[in-house]
Amino acid sequence: GDANQFLQTNGSGVLSFAAAGGGKVLQIVSDTLTSEYTTGSASFSDTGLTLNITPSATSSKILIMVTGAGYSNTAASRFILTLLRGSTNLATGDSSGAYGFAGLSVNEGIQLVGSMAFNHLDSPSSTSQLTYKVQGRLNPANGAGQLSLNSTTSTIIAMEIGA
Repeated sequence: GDANQFLQTNGSGVLSFAAAGGGKVLQIVSDTLTSEYTTGSASFSDTGLTLNITPSATSSKILIMVTGAGYSNTAASRFILTLLRGSTNLATGDSSGAYGFAGLSVNEGIQLVGSMAFNHLDSPSSTSQLTYKVQGRLNPANGAGQLSLNSTTSTIIAMEIGA
């Protein structure tokens, strides 16, 4: 075989070489946040997790993975996150345009710190530089929400997947 080919079988033991198809990881870009992001607002604001990636083809997909530790310091509010490409909100987790998993809060005076993680597969149809960023807010604005609590590491990773 040649470069960028794989070995395939027809199911009866006959082997041949074929061109590799889509699904290859073409590039990986990441950013980390090690300082605490804190908000007391009901409006989304930038957490500091931001990255730029320039797809090599309009048919590429971008897989975004976000992880971190966070909480809300009052049981009356949820700390929630959203993902943007430029100014476009990509999150579809709940009706407020956020990922609804992040209902982290205190409970009966005990601070509950939780792992926050979400993935999003984007089809931007672009070969221009794209900026992805994570924003956070409280719902409702009562107390404070934090990401990268006690300077733990939060991460955003973008992987370009070839078509």
